[in-house]
Amino acid sequence: MLEGEVIGLSIKDFFTKPMLKIALLPLVFTIIIMMIFFYSAAGYGFESLQIFIEQSQNGQDAVIDEEAPFYFVWIMYILSFLFKYSITSWLVGFLLYAIGTIFIMMFSVLLTIVIIGFLTPMILKVLHKRHYSDININGFGSLLSPLFVALKSALIMIVLFIVFIPLYFIPLINIIAINFPLYYFFHKLLTYDVASTILTEEEYKLIHDKKANAFRFRTLFLYLLSLIPSLMLFSAVFFIIYLGHSYFIQLQKIREIKLDEKDIDSEKKLIQNDRSTNL
Repeated sequence: MLEGEVIGLSIKDFFTKPMLKIALLPLVFTIIIMMIFFYSAAGYGFESLQIFIEQSQNGQDAVIDEEAPFYFVWIMYILSFLFKYSITSWLVGFLLYAIGTIFIMMFSVLLTIVIIGFLTPMILKVLHKRHYSDININGFGSLLSPLFVALKSALIMIVLFIVFIPLYFIPLINIIAINFPLYYFFHKLLTYDVASTILTEEEYKLIHDKKANAFRFRTLFLYLLSLIPSLMLFSAVFFIIYLGHSYFIQLQKIREIKLDEKDIDSEKKLIQNDRSTNL
């Protein structure tokens, strides 16, 4: 099946009633979580953040409300330290105002990916019943393995963000430098969630030994789609459907090859038995 046909089939599946019902869940949960973070921070006033920054730059001791949300307090303490020094003050000021909005958008993308991970088995179950009911699926993922992969990928993503800081000031290259760590996290979580639900560990390794680049191009295509404002909130289910089809198709090919090999082995054994009988 050609890649365009897979995309077309995925779009058709996405607009079915069961999938549209599931598609509403990441949208609702993401909006709720984003609103909780926004209003809890807004309750302490964004103007106070501006005052806090000005106090830090002037060398004054900034006052932090200890009753503020924990993440708000941590951010304020980090900013307080960085704004005491002219070099870090300029750097953080640039990052805060120039690409702060981008990171807010990216946060919603990452949040949606984490949420959709809990819905992946449900989506693939519908897909399996609809198109691939003749294939037995034996996922190798456990209850805690997705959490381990998410934490490991998040840690590597943070390290990459820090390592790439010098590149953020180079035009055009900074676009790649900002997006690469996010794409890494996006790729790892999506491919693991789908593959670990469908494949055995042996089949997963076999497919990625031969088709790793093909899946990287697929997830890159999906990541670029996710950068379109608000599209990620609606299309996360489509991403799972598309990768699900891709893995199911590869799984079919592997199973067919194994059956052919078994048939060949059986024929060889029969020939050997016939020869030994004639002798």
